Amino acid sequence: MPTEIERKFLVVNHSWNDGSPGVRISQGYLTRDEERTVRIRIGGEKAWVTIKGRSEGISRQEFEYEIPVDEAGELLEMCLPSVIDKTRYEVEHAGQVWEVDVFHGDNEGLVVAELELEHEAVSFDAPPWLGAEVSADPRYFNSCLAVMPYANW
Repeated sequence: MPTEIERKFLVVNHSWNDGSPGVRISQGYLTRDEERTVRIRIGGEKAWVTIKGRSEGISRQEFEYEIPVDEAGELLEMCLPSVIDKTRYEVEHAGQVWEVDVFHGDNEGLVVAELELEHEAVSFDAPPWLGAEVSADPRYFNSCLAVMPYANW
């Protein structure tokens, strides 16, 4: 069973940004509730459908499949309001790759860093631009940001 183990943090400054290009991402949800989410994502020239199960701490089941971009575009039109717009950057720090998401639109001003782990107990060296951990705060789940954008907090 594929499992996602992810820690999520706020980003406190822009020192992570070395000028490398990010990938613009559009993602929407066909369903989003506590038991499951079904996400459609287009990032660059690729697209995916992702099914995630209920969160247990920082872990949850995750099944992800690449799909044709044109079909993903049609599926995004079927998604619940609203579609998330963000740019994702991959930033290496101390041998680990962090995904830094800079949000646009109604979530403008929100910058979050995520680190996927092999096990919940894996330790890591926190980069200096990392702020408070928000892994357990559902407001920062992308599926929640689609319903209650950062601009409305």
